Amino acid sequence: MQDTVAREQVSRVASFNGINVYKMWTDRFKTNTINIFFHDRLSAENAARNAIVPAVLRRGCERFKTFQDIALYLEELYGASFDCGVAKKGERQIMQFYIEYVSDRYTGEDTSLFEKAFDLLHEIVTRPFLENGMFRNDYIEQEKENLKKLIESRINDKVQYAVDKCFEEMCSDEPFGVYEYGSVKDLSGINCKDLYSHYLKMLETYPVDVFIAGDVEDEKIQYAVNKLAQIRRGDIKQVDPGTVDKEVDQVKNVVEKMSVSQGKLSLGFRTNTSPSHRDYYPLLVFNVILGGGMHSKLFQNVREKESLAYYAFSRLEKFKGLMVVSSGIEIKNKDRAQEIILKQIEDIKNGNISDYEYDATLKTIETGLKSLRDSQLQMVDFFLSQDVAGSSDDLDSLIEKSKKVSKQDVVNIAKKIKLDTVYFLTAK
Repeated sequence: MQDTVAREQVSRVASFNGINVYKMWTDRFKTNTINIFFHDRLSAENAARNAIVPAVLRRGCERFKTFQDIALYLEELYGASFDCGVAKKGERQIMQFYIEYVSDRYTGEDTSLFEKAFDLLHEIVTRPFLENGMFRNDYIEQEKENLKKLIESRINDKVQYAVDKCFEEMCSDEPFGVYEYGSVKDLSGINCKDLYSHYLKMLETYPVDVFIAGDVEDEKIQYAVNKLAQIRRGDIKQVDPGTVDKEVDQVKNVVEKMSVSQGKLSLGFRTNTSPSHRDYYPLLVFNVILGGGMHSKLFQNVREKESLAYYAFSRLEKFKGLMVVSSGIEIKNKDRAQEIILKQIEDIKNGNISDYEYDATLKTIETGLKSLRDSQLQMVDFFLSQDVAGSSDDLDSLIEKSKKVSKQDVVNIAKKIKLDTVYFLTAK
């Protein structure tokens, strides 16, 4: 990300000890947010630990020893909200801690919530509640059980499950194949000593991005910078962007059986296109023409014309250069559905793109990106994603570059896309 992105008024205001601090100024909202992100390489070794650490930290800190104590204090801050969690962006696992509070513009001249909100978040992250110099055992065991249930509940959302499993099968020998919450088998080795040691490593060595969003004065941001500079840091871990390019030698076919009445067919493709490359803009347009809305080829032809799918869409995993086409079908229609889906891609390769499909796609992209401005947290996530992707685009430049993509550009990028994996979730 560039140090300054003028149109969105986002700027990097400080960089030290592996910590980058960004200011995202906006007066569109009555609230401000403070977001702290820790970055790690996605790995089977650390995924579950990285997922549990935020869950344990949110249980209490030195000043507020239980989550109920934290909740009561949040009420004193005019009903501020706090949460944390983990996310996966390409081959990177990100731990997020954030607090949202009412802007000082709406609380009266004698009230300043920024310092109180920041101090709370800072304390939760850096001064956890400990017993005998370690995390409480009952907290860890409870959060291990919660994480176990979360991992096991993946199958409840069959649509998302089929997408995730397709990607994981595609990348079974790559870091991206690791589930962002880890696996159940990895939980057994996590204990008080192990997790506290891992937490200290996170605090001392993981790269950190801090986004302060809203109408916040520079002197208050400097207050945060000064506090962050006090965190003891060591040798900062290098988190590389991961690999995007990979040749497909042979299409992988994976069948998984469950007690389902409707089949879930997911086709995974390698785009071999980095999100920081100029080819990303044609890829973005290609994806929406293929399966990004009611105007798309998948919706119009697979779902409506052929009546082969209850739903059909395409989705980019831009950080890893992947695309998935996912559909819900009658189990007996698997081969026919796959044939018609692949035909839509061939049609694009052959230049069969109508003016309606093209114009509606550009409008869909513009509307979708502009809608991000309705949420501070979505805007923060957008700029964090741009940082991870190595892109300096803001919303307006991304929209404008998409509009400059020609039909021929879409044809050219379509020819780069290769089928890698066919995943089919079917009945037992």
